[in-house]
Amino acid sequence: MSGDGERRRRQSTRDGTKGFPGVPAPGRMLRVDGVVLHVLREGSGPVCVLSGGLGMSWFDWDAVAARLAPHRTVVRFDRPGLGLSAPAQEPPTAVGEAARIAHVLDALGLPGSCTVVGHSLAAFHAEAFARLYPDRTAGIVLADGSVEEDPRPLLPRAVRTAWAGGLASVLSAAGVPRALGPAARRLTTRVLTVRDHPRDPYETGAYRTSRVLRACALENAMYGYQAAEVAALRPDRPLHGVPVTVLAAYEGSETPRELRWLERQRALAAQLGGTFAVAAPAGHLVMADAPDAVATAVLSLTPDLEGPQRGR
Repeated sequence: MSGDGERRRRQSTRDGTKGFPGVPAPGRMLRVDGVVLHVLREGSGPVCVLSGGLGMSWFDWDAVAARLAPHRTVVRFDRPGLGLSAPAQEPPTAVGEAARIAHVLDALGLPGSCTVVGHSLAAFHAEAFARLYPDRTAGIVLADGSVEEDPRPLLPRAVRTAWAGGLASVLSAAGVPRALGPAARRLTTRVLTVRDHPRDPYETGAYRTSRVLRACALENAMYGYQAAEVAALRPDRPLHGVPVTVLAAYEGSETPRELRWLERQRALAAQLGGTFAVAAPAGHLVMADAPDAVATAVLSLTPDLEGPQRGR
């Protein structure tokens, strides 16, 4: 076992993170708001939180975290039901996920300001955090973040939640996660990236569980409601000068669909008073295809932050 692998094994044993059979995981388990979450803290310096899109796990950020850790205290955590975290007690909301970020930082003894990087769906969480906790926000990076110009969920929240939970239960009872979960994850990665990426050792264990399937179903069902929450926050919760970078992924094909996506990302940057940047070539999983671009966006967003933030 390599030195880094041995260090991770000792860390996982010390903090009680068992991972999956034969594959110990880095990080620790923390109870936050009544839910046991898998949390990983690395590096030193000003704090940066990395939050992935729908259904993603801590290991999706490995390449970005490696680039940021020499300069930042990097915090990653699995949202409820994802990765190694316990299931959620309630369906996700944008306001709730913003609070979860704040409470994870509190649990780690990091009460100061931080940069939040939100990818895809988690861009809603990053923006909500900046609007609800401006004193704790050094900046936000929206990495190929979700954009909904006029979100209007059509069905009551309870109906969507019940439907998503019921579907997940049926599929789990039929053994779909165990049989097809890892393959579905790999297919998704291939579709949403432009480069070849090796299989992560944690993928099989994570995506074959009914827990992760249910979390993905609930996040998908609540997508429109979270978009509407953020839209409702904008008029009354200004960003108070919080630096914003909107980083759009660009594959380079110049199809109408891709060019329209870049236009929407550019419009979002203008709406938020932020900077627009492009990561290319990169698919939607921009942290995998272009980790340097993501790290550069973080480091250039808040270059004048001073001093490490240590835990209490």
